[in-house]
Amino acid sequence: MDLAVHFAWHRRLGLDRGGADLIPLPDLFFARDVVQVARDLVGAWLQLGACGGWITETEAYAADDPASHSFRGQTPRNAAMFGPPGTAYVYRSYGLHWCLNVTCLPGSAVLFRSMEPVAGLDLMVSRRQGARPLAAGPGRLGQALGVSAALNGQRYATQELLLAPGPVHEIVCGPRIGIRQAADRPWRFGQAKSPYLSRPFPAA
Repeated sequence: MDLAVHFAWHRRLGLDRGGADLIPLPDLFFARDVVQVARDLVGAWLQLGACGGWITETEAYAADDPASHSFRGQTPRNAAMFGPPGTAYVYRSYGLHWCLNVTCLPGSAVLFRSMEPVAGLDLMVSRRQGARPLAAGPGRLGQALGVSAALNGQRYATQELLLAPGPVHEIVCGPRIGIRQAADRPWRFGQAKSPYLSRPFPAA
């Protein structure tokens, strides 16, 4: 499969139709280096049930990354990270917030940090109890979409849980947020000039 042609075709469809192209990204998209996947997912469409939006910010976590949950090997908690590429990995942050990821090569995953909310706005507002921003930050994004432990290990391949191609954007990058190990790696990616970011990126 020529991935460049595949993505260009679907992006064109999405733009011409004025919205997301709801054809799932193929497994080959995720079976690549996690840093590249994290960059390429900025601008993609993320949907869970009736709610969805454009991904504006991601972070990459690799198998040999001291900041990754998989760094010390497979455990019951992180088992989804070692599953097929394109699998949901869900964990709870500080015992409060469900965070949503997608797996890439074994032991690696992309964390969804922020999105531009588009579909199911009323439901997302209700879940967030009117708090704003709706989905800027992984905890807020998880709450707005209704993420729970039940999603852990599911595939991004249906209209219920979906990642689909979106328009191409200018990408900015910077250090990851809220970690102590390997904090200087520039593995946080975002849509340049987007108002839907968890935190501004350092000036170039």
